[in-house]
Amino acid sequence: MNKKEEILDLLRENARLSVEDISAMTKQTVDEVRSIIKSLEDEGVILKYAAIVNPEKDSSAKEKVRAEIEIQVTPEREHGFDALAERIYRFPQVKSLYLMSGGYDLKVVIEGDTLLEVAAFVSRKLSTLSGVRSTKTHFLLKTYKENDVLYVEDELDRREGVMA
Repeated sequence: MNKKEEILDLLRENARLSVEDISAMTKQTVDEVRSIIKSLEDEGVILKYAAIVNPEKDSSAKEKVRAEIEIQVTPEREHGFDALAERIYRFPQVKSLYLMSGGYDLKVVIEGDTLLEVAAFVSRKLSTLSGVRSTKTHFLLKTYKENDVLYVEDELDRREGVMA
């Protein structure tokens, strides 16, 4: 593993590590680590540092409605899926957007304050875009695991009962 990959793996696991801690863990100088992190940021490898928040425990996020929408589209000549994807990801409700293989072309994850707000976004903004052939909306009810982070606490006693 090269120096960049090693530092990137450490930051993926814990972005709050100090340059000094990373230096000690990788046996690189503080200046080398600082330089590598700067180059990763400049190259666009590291895009952002963010906290992962459990929506079940965050009162403002707890009340949000999240939906995953499968979209079938007609790709544009010379632009393929990219031009339509750009129009979609610019909406503030859109949290994630992916080009997919299989039965649909794009998958979008959106967030709204109410079920009606999400429905209105899909019916008035998303489905009316030129090139959108169909949408299928799935509402997210509970998150168990996302991006390798468990959102549930293992509270259940999973031991088998003993009968006398």
